[in-house]
Amino acid sequence: MRIVVIGGSGHIGSFLVPRLVRAGHEVINVSRGSSPPYADVPEWQQVRQITADREKEEREGIFGDRVRELGPDVVVDLICFTLESATALVDSLRKSAVHLLHCGSIWRYGVSLKLPIVEGADSAAEPTDDYGLRKRDIARALKEETASGGLATTSIHPGHIVGPGWFPIGPLGNLDPAVWHTISSGQPLKVPGSGTELMHHVHADDVAQAFEKAIHNRDAASGEDFNIVAPTALTVRGYVRMASSWFGQEPRMETVSWEDFRRTTTPEFADSSWAHLSRNHCMSINKATALIGYAPAYEPEQAVYQSVQWLIDNNQLKVPKLRI
Repeated sequence: MRIVVIGGSGHIGSFLVPRLVRAGHEVINVSRGSSPPYADVPEWQQVRQITADREKEEREGIFGDRVRELGPDVVVDLICFTLESATALVDSLRKSAVHLLHCGSIWRYGVSLKLPIVEGADSAAEPTDDYGLRKRDIARALKEETASGGLATTSIHPGHIVGPGWFPIGPLGNLDPAVWHTISSGQPLKVPGSGTELMHHVHADDVAQAFEKAIHNRDAASGEDFNIVAPTALTVRGYVRMASSWFGQEPRMETVSWEDFRRTTTPEFADSSWAHLSRNHCMSINKATALIGYAPAYEPEQAVYQSVQWLIDNNQLKVPKLRI
């Protein structure tokens, strides 16, 4: 098949594009051309590169037509963030037999109500942030498009993506590198809440696997949406324990109120922590497993470990080397 990947040089695409090439597909990567893929592997030599400024071309009303004119059997859209952008692409592709796959996010769900969170159920409240609302609206529109007899679509909703080349959401639910300095030095980590809040990570290659499985199981995937995460979720307490062991340290954690926590960090990091931990997400992957054969290879701590190891090896995180 001829597969067009929009935004294929990013974290997911760096794993997905080589997978598709190895599977024998003709792959075209459409990107702004501003950054190389995270993994420089031989498969990229077989990929046709198309440079496009999506935002500019969408304003001109030509982006969707450019994608359609590439003659794809499948389009994988990894960088769609508004309903208007998704609708424009669907309108351009609707008269073709293309299978459109969209990259969403588990942030289409608000705070958890029942765990694990299942697609299409009353497992979570509606999101309240702009990003989550937009991802929810896109997923709903795509589902309705296919259900009404229009374009074949599938939406894939990853958890917190980690792996080589990526700074992980840490035990406090944010990207503060100071967290890793505290843990690696054996100092007590101030944790807001109870320490039992959940986060659900996923390795970028497992996300890529899900896209590949959906492509190869078009009939089962058409019109569906899938949670794509690791087999298990991490509690804050468990995350601190595992991360401490990587540095040969005993876990030291001090729970504090959210008010006290906000006084110890920046507003940006505090807001990120609240956004992640208040959701308390643990997702079900039963639907993806049953319909498209999704089988994640990485537990969350394995995926995070690879992220931290890569950051240390590439001098992006100045902490002691991992011991295990």
